[in-house]
Amino acid sequence: MDKFELKMRFLFFLLFIVFNFSLKAQVTLPKIPLSKNKFIVISHRGNHVSTPENTIKSYENAIAVGADYIEIDLRTTKDSQLVIMHDGSIDRMTNGKGRVKDLTLSEILNYQVEEKSKPEWGKFSIAQFEEVLKLAKDKINIYLDFKEADVLKTYQMLLKYGVEKQVIVYINYPLQAKKWMEIAPEIPLIVSFPDKIRDSSSLAGFLKQYPVSVLDGSFKEYNTGMVSASHTNKTKVWPDIQDSKEADNWEDALKLGIDGLQTDHPESLIKFLKNKGIR
Repeated sequence: MDKFELKMRFLFFLLFIVFNFSLKAQVTLPKIPLSKNKFIVISHRGNHVSTPENTIKSYENAIAVGADYIEIDLRTTKDSQLVIMHDGSIDRMTNGKGRVKDLTLSEILNYQVEEKSKPEWGKFSIAQFEEVLKLAKDKINIYLDFKEADVLKTYQMLLKYGVEKQVIVYINYPLQAKKWMEIAPEIPLIVSFPDKIRDSSSLAGFLKQYPVSVLDGSFKEYNTGMVSASHTNKTKVWPDIQDSKEADNWEDALKLGIDGLQTDHPESLIKFLKNKGIR
């Protein structure tokens, strides 16, 4: 989650209230994709410890180490094609420049993804959504960070490749949630709770008004009471812990009673969990 997204969270809460979409009308939350592991490991932008982020290779690496989910960032090109890129522009992660929405697919594919501080990692094509779905089918679940895309087109593509039961969608703006609930109510949603929530009582109130399948946010924003309140409301807690020194915090995160973690080091985290007898 970048700084812009964090700043948007209070606005997100206000808009949540204004639009008052019908999450609270749901009696049963959509089912979270099945996983063989009780504690969920989400590989942030794929497993990119030795490969540029959000590339097909990084997703293959996540599958190889046994992650439960790959987190991907969905955006739309000028000619309405779906591609994977965290930033709104391709400047940081490719040898090109420009905003994704201002470039056609053919133009974008002229550029390659690279970790500029690690040129030895090589260069890779910008991942297309279809490629990711083909790769993930029956191999790994998808944590879809819904950056900028059309809900209907995205859902139709999930159906086309038969992965609709392998996906959970992270919501960045309330209207995205409204659309997903209208078009694909069976797809589970994940949100960050508003900045003003800091205790179990306020979190419980939020979830009763707006029940969702999963909460994320930083693990540092939670305490054991908040996690318990989430579970009481049948909501899982999969916070973010991704950081170069995140291993220093894994023990503290587990003590909260959470259900999963989004990590930059899936292989190491999985080994840690196995040593703890959790996986």
